[in-house]
Amino acid sequence: MRFSIIIPLYNKAPYVAKAINSVLSQTFGDYELIVMDDGSSDDSFDAASKAIEGHNNCHIHRQQNAGVSTARNNAVALSKGDYLCFLDADDWWSPAFLDEMDSLIDEYPEAGIYGTNYTIVNEAKHKTRIASVAVGTEFEKGYINYCRVYAASMYMPLWTGAVCIPRKVFVEMGGFNPLLKLGEDFDLWVRISFEYKVAFLNEPLSYYNQDSAIQWRAVSHLQEPHSHVLWNLCYLEEKEKTDSDYKQLVDNLRTMGLLSYYLSREYHKDAKKELDKVDWAKQPRKMRNQYNMPIFALQCQKALQRAGSVIKQWLFKYI
Repeated sequence: MRFSIIIPLYNKAPYVAKAINSVLSQTFGDYELIVMDDGSSDDSFDAASKAIEGHNNCHIHRQQNAGVSTARNNAVALSKGDYLCFLDADDWWSPAFLDEMDSLIDEYPEAGIYGTNYTIVNEAKHKTRIASVAVGTEFEKGYINYCRVYAASMYMPLWTGAVCIPRKVFVEMGGFNPLLKLGEDFDLWVRISFEYKVAFLNEPLSYYNQDSAIQWRAVSHLQEPHSHVLWNLCYLEEKEKTDSDYKQLVDNLRTMGLLSYYLSREYHKDAKKELDKVDWAKQPRKMRNQYNMPIFALQCQKALQRAGSVIKQWLFKYI
């Protein structure tokens, strides 16, 4: 079997049928679909079961709630395909996604991970845009420097809903870190990129949905440091010293991703320890100025920004 498609499912009843139907609509037919329900408390399991009914190459399983990494790893263990694709239950694919992945694999067989561009969807704000992955407008497909491309624009060149990994590489890398609740995908992608080539197709073939219920998105909550990737990259400290592209990327991720933690009473000290690792001379002046502001002033600024965002959402909804 060519592809195993893994959908982890947790409380996404309104969305999962669309994700599954986008798989069933693929023009490439040599695949299996495995849905792993991670202890949903809504009607997700029933919605997914109904969507795959009558399709012998589609299977659904249940586990006690253990997080998305464990759900994906357990589904992979049950799968048989030579290549693994991952699709979250609130996202979806274009019909040609697997066909194009199949061609990309044949053309770039030395890669340890494959990715395509993707479209970011926010229907609540009536916004749809293609991710501005920094490969250049002339770039069609080929091998890329993952860290350099990511750092250049901070648009992910490898996004979970638009990647494919050879099974042997996934197994070699040990899969997703089950201890991480945020950034578990980046943790795996970057490890692969240090050992293998990364192949990228600059064509948007997947849809990243930002409309799903915010309470179920890990990024919407402050996570304990032990479950956040930015506190768990110590094993790559030597890479920071020797790989300037990785250093720039991880510093960008720190300054962008740790601001909310820096402003919180509970995690301020932990965040500051990580931010002390940043080479501030290579950060934009705007970012340097932001972190140089007094904490109280920065908290007020962020509070005003959040209030403005709430007002905008209200206006979009009711006017």
